[in-house]
Amino acid sequence: MLKNTDQLLNTADLWMQKLIDFAPSLVISLLVLVIGFWIAGKLGSLIRSFLYKRGVDSSIIPFLTNIIVVLMKVLVLISVADRLGVKTASFIALLGGAGLAIGLALQGSLQHFASGVMILIFKPYKVGDLVDIKGTFGNVEEIQTFNTVIRTPDNKKVVIPNGIATSDIMTNLSANGKLRVDLQVTMPYEEDFDKVRYVIREALDKVTSRLPDEPTIEINHFGESSVVLDVRPFATDATYWDVYYASYREIKKALSGAGIRVPYPVELERPL
Repeated sequence: MLKNTDQLLNTADLWMQKLIDFAPSLVISLLVLVIGFWIAGKLGSLIRSFLYKRGVDSSIIPFLTNIIVVLMKVLVLISVADRLGVKTASFIALLGGAGLAIGLALQGSLQHFASGVMILIFKPYKVGDLVDIKGTFGNVEEIQTFNTVIRTPDNKKVVIPNGIATSDIMTNLSANGKLRVDLQVTMPYEEDFDKVRYVIREALDKVTSRLPDEPTIEINHFGESSVVLDVRPFATDATYWDVYYASYREIKKALSGAGIRVPYPVELERPL
């Protein structure tokens, strides 16, 4: 009985000594854990504030910040476990393998998701902008996590995966605040160019939706039956089509009022 008691006391003393030896590492590890989690939370708040200031879609900000905070906390846990003597190599390998498997399974979706995040952060275009993405021309109606929704001038809804939208040339026609409206008007060879230009300029003044920038009215080339003129007023993305159609309408009215005939190709009669 006495021998068993001595063994228990020796075992208790041994565990107590191990606990005393281990206590500093345990305390430091707990401090690292607490401070690491606190830093992760603070960095998450800073990142959240930065994303809000950048104008990132508010629906995606919590998701992004939570992912970043969770990843930082996992790194803190792995660091603490390693300090306590836990073998973390196999755990890290397991996490890496799981991440690789998930990444391969969702490769396309993750690409579109990452592209969507980049669009929301760096804003190559935003909702309402007039854009041309891989030949699709229209206004951005919605920027989703995986797709961008375009409303075309003929009222079609086109859904473009974000990975496609960022992997090729994209033209944002609204980025500079104004658009040049490219028109072409023909004039007879016998008419005076300065007179025609004056008539067209007066007609453009009646287009109230155009911007006040001075329009370009110049000769483009000499056609078979007429002189082809470039007429280029300016508009916003919202008034582009109004300016386009109104300009043609006013120019036609002004040319007719000035007695200037708009020429058209005439097929010459062939001798029998």
